[in-house]
Amino acid sequence: MAGLGLSPFGFPSPAAPLFLGPTAPFISIIALFDTFPIGARIEIGMDSGFWVGNFGGIQDGVALLTNAVLHSNIGKPIDGIRPIVRIPIRQITFVST
Repeated sequence: MAGLGLSPFGFPSPAAPLFLGPTAPFISIIALFDTFPIGARIEIGMDSGFWVGNFGGIQDGVALLTNAVLHSNIGKPIDGIRPIVRIPIRQITFVST
């Protein structure tokens, strides 16, 4: 994460550039996950619906959920439980507990 201007602890590095350019939204979304412990039950929203599952971490530009279920925007489950779901950071619209 140091390459994104963040220290290993998620705080801005003193060497971080003042203008982060196109990566600024990416860093803002990663900061939303900073306080969630691995295994926490969370909801991750996207344009077409939202996933409910256990937080598995952030890796290679995707948020990982385990034992997740996709819901429509009105809240009804669309599919069954999936063991691992990878959600691209750029597609995330909200994160909730």
